[in-house]
Amino acid sequence: MLILLSPAKTLDFETKPKTDKVSKPIFSGNTNKLVRKMQEKSPEDISRLMGISANLANLNADRYRNFNVRGGSQKHRKQAILAFKGDVYQGLNVQAYNERDFTFAQKHLRILSGLYGLLKPLDLIQPHRLEMGTKLKTEKGDTLYDFWGDNIPDSIFRELSTHKNQSIINLASIEYFKAVSRIESKTMVINPVFKDYSKGTYKIISFFAKKARGTMASFIIKNRITSPAGIKNFTEDGYQFNDSMSSEHEWIFTRKTS
Repeated sequence: MLILLSPAKTLDFETKPKTDKVSKPIFSGNTNKLVRKMQEKSPEDISRLMGISANLANLNADRYRNFNVRGGSQKHRKQAILAFKGDVYQGLNVQAYNERDFTFAQKHLRILSGLYGLLKPLDLIQPHRLEMGTKLKTEKGDTLYDFWGDNIPDSIFRELSTHKNQSIINLASIEYFKAVSRIESKTMVINPVFKDYSKGTYKIISFFAKKARGTMASFIIKNRITSPAGIKNFTEDGYQFNDSMSSEHEWIFTRKTS
């Protein structure tokens, strides 16, 4: 069983890593092609491309200008699961992991990425920003979905073939899962959805839902869950599996706070 997560826009390359274990991204050649493409762009180009402020555009222009396509020293790289911050990774809470948790995560968790394609938790990455939905023209088409094509889902299939249970727990956003959506026709994909009770009904509240996705990923890792049925026991932060609201592929977890 594999868990899928999205990356985060917010990065932390300053805090000392929790573990010394590292690995290497599998699509380094593809990543370098995208980096070179981004190095051609001015801050103004990046601002228009990503729809971000001038300050953020300048920051990311500097990041790509300083990006070492040969990998660079480990000082300027960090494991993906420790470098990404934001709501999902707040829920993931990797600072509470021990070495065995990192080992299990390395086998069962994958992070989808616009720049790196597919990342294992301990893959070393460099500072960057490139969301999967970015309309970046390359020799393969007009978007990053065109650029990555079947590379990411094919890699996931190969990994799943080594697992006893070949299901996927999709905790990634719609934007990122779109890059691998064809896997739904090949294997069981469970999409957990988190809803909070508000104004007389259950609804998705973005901040809470994002954090809950990370919390569920951590629940799976810390409890060594290797089949989808195990996630029905998820009760972190007051959420509970709601069987009456769920369907075969969309599992609803609800929370009603006072």
